[in-house]
Order: sequence, then structure tokens, then C-alpha cells
Amino acid sequence: MPSLKKIDSLYETLHDKLPPVGKAASFLTGAGVITANSIGVGLPIWTLGAAKVLTGSKLADKALIEITKYWINSNNAVIDHALPHKDWRITMPDDLSEDKQYLLVSNHQSWVDTSIVQYISQDTLPLTRFFTKFDLIYIPVVGQAFYFLDFPMMKRFSAKAMEKNPELKKQNLIEAKRACRQLKDKPFALLNYLEGTRFTQEKHDQQQSPYQHLLKPRAGGLSLAINALGEQLDSILDVTIVYPDGTPDYDDLWKGNIRRLGVDVTRIKVPDELYAAIMEGGYDRDEATKAMMFDWLEDIWQQKDARITQMLSEFA
Repeated sequence: MPSLKKIDSLYETLHDKLPPVGKAASFLTGAGVITANSIGVGLPIWTLGAAKVLTGSKLADKALIEITKYWINSNNAVIDHALPHKDWRITMPDDLSEDKQYLLVSNHQSWVDTSIVQYISQDTLPLTRFFTKFDLIYIPVVGQAFYFLDFPMMKRFSAKAMEKNPELKKQNLIEAKRACRQLKDKPFALLNYLEGTRFTQEKHDQQQSPYQHLLKPRAGGLSLAINALGEQLDSILDVTIVYPDGTPDYDDLWKGNIRRLGVDVTRIKVPDELYAAIMEGGYDRDEATKAMMFDWLEDIWQQKDARITQMLSEFA
């Protein structure tokens, strides 16, 4: 569209000739769109979310998802048109569908990661949900949207607290299983950052991680999701994200500072024996199942670590 080309050209010119002004213009555009959408969708999300919770209305749930997609797609339009000179290399299977059900696993380096997953998912994958902290429910609009959209919301308790009160861990598992089961009859992409936290060199060193680019994977959330959803999953997708110019802060995205980015999405398959053991609930009670799970994830993580090295080298 000619009008969009003019907008693209304007931002490119600003970034080229007046970089500070260009970055400010991109950031203010992104902040403006996000703020306007947050205000604009707040009441509909609350209204539809309440109707869904109180009545179980599938129509309300569907409308809630469509509003959320509009919200995300608006953010993605800012990325497409207000952030110029992007060398973003994205490879994905060409047979993914918005009408299917997927588990996604990904490495985790920055708050930007989730926005990138949402960006690559547009018109390709269903609405992406992810395991998140229950405390986020207190963030106006966003936190309630997470709950109404059946994001698995986990309360984080210290190891000491759970040792004193084992029921705390059970509460988390019950909530996560509830959220997963709420997804059963609808398309979804459920994202799990297997490292459990963002990568930093300090955390890497503290863990003595055997991987160059990754922290050690955690298996609990993934095994829970497979157990709750496995019979109807279409695929498990492994998402690998690299930032060749260094790990960005969240505002770097909206300032147009992330010029180079690599994303690779591949399918992975749970071995039949492991899948059967998880579906029987073995991960929570059987050390042999846990050992199989960690052996499988170690192999996946070794391949991912090598893939990250290769992806980074391609930008050199």
C-alpha cells in the first residue's frame, strides 16, 4: 500500500539522517500504540472475561481471543513499519496452522523474546500463551487478560517455604493443569522457556552449565503440559532465538535497535517410551521417567546449542 510505503520511508529517513530522532519516533509510536490498545481493549477484555468465567460462554472466549489477536497484530504492525533496516532471518516449517495445537519450547535471553514469538506467530500459529508468574495478575488489563485467556499462572515459592508446606507445590500444579485443560478444545500455542529464567553469564557460571549459550533445561513444566495435553497435540516446536549484536533490553525493540535477529523453528518428537510414561503420570513419581526426560532434553539442548553457534556465525 502506498501509504504504508510512505510511512516506512519516513522512519528510514529519520533513522538514517537523524538517528536519535528516528529512535525516539519509533519508540513513541510503539509506546503510543501499546498504550492506546491497552486502554481501548481494557473494558471489552474485562466484560468478556467476566462473562466467560461466570457462564463458560464459548462465544465470549472466542471474542476475547480475537480482541487479543488484534492487540498483538497492532504491535506487530509497529515492528513492520516503524522499525527500519531489519535483518531478521526467520525459518519455520511451512505447514503450521492457526487451527492446531502446539507446545513451544524456547531459549530465553530477554523480555523481547515473547514479543518475537508473538511476531513470528502472526497468521502462522494460534494465539501464544506461556507460563507466567501469578503476581502479574495485578497489572491492569494485561494481568487480567492472562487469566481470562487461560495462561498457566504459577506462584513462585521459595524452596524453604515449599519444604515447610508441600501443599504450596501442589497448588501450583493444580492451577497449571487447570489452565492447560482449559485449552483442550481450542487452538493454542503454549510457550515454555525451559531454562526457567533469562540467560546471563553469571547464572551460566553459577550453574556450571555444560552448554555454551544455554542454561540447564528444566523438565517439570513441559512434562506437565504433555501429560495434560499430549493426546491432542499436533506438534512440539523448538524455537531458537539469537541476537547477534548482544542481548537487548525491552526498549531496544521499540527504538529499532535490534537490527539483526535470527529465529529458527523446528519440530521435535518425544520418544514413544518417554511419552507413554509421562502420560501415565510417571514424571511425578518415577525416577526412571525423570531420567529419560532429562536425557531427551539434554540431547535437544545440545542440538540447540550447536544451532545457536551456527546461526550466529551466519551473521558474521
